[in-house]
Amino acid sequence: MHTLTLFYDGCCPLCVAEMRALSTRDTQQALVLEDIQQEDFVLRYPHINLKRATERLHAESGNGDVLLGLDATRAAWAAVAPRSFTTLFVTFLRWPLVRCFSDAAYGIFARHRYGFSRLLTGRSRCERCKI
Repeated sequence: MHTLTLFYDGCCPLCVAEMRALSTRDTQQALVLEDIQQEDFVLRYPHINLKRATERLHAESGNGDVLLGLDATRAAWAAVAPRSFTTLFVTFLRWPLVRCFSDAAYGIFARHRYGFSRLLTGRSRCERCKI
C-alpha cells in the first residue's frame, strides 16, 4: 500500500542513488517514485509545480499533504526504514534548533546538486539514470 509519492530528478545521479537506496528497502511498497523529468509529468501531476520540484525535493502523502526538502526525505526514509540510521539522522535534522541550519544546507545542496554529483560520482548528470 503506497503511503508516499516522491518526486525526484531522474537526471541527477545523487538523486537517483537515493531513490535506489529507498526502493531496495521498500519491502512494503510504501513509496511511489516519480521522475519529474518524464515528458508527461506535468499532465499526470498538474498540482505539483515543476519549477519548484526541480529546486527542492517534493513528496505527497496519502492524504494529499505536500512535503518539501528534508521533510520529504524524512517521510520517505521513515516509510521504508523507520529505525535506520538515515531516518534517525534526518529526524535529528528536523529538530527546531537544527532545522534552520539543515534547511539552509539543503537549499545549497539542492541548487548545486549536479556539481555535488560530479564531485561524488564523477558524473554531473545522466540522460536518464536508472533506479
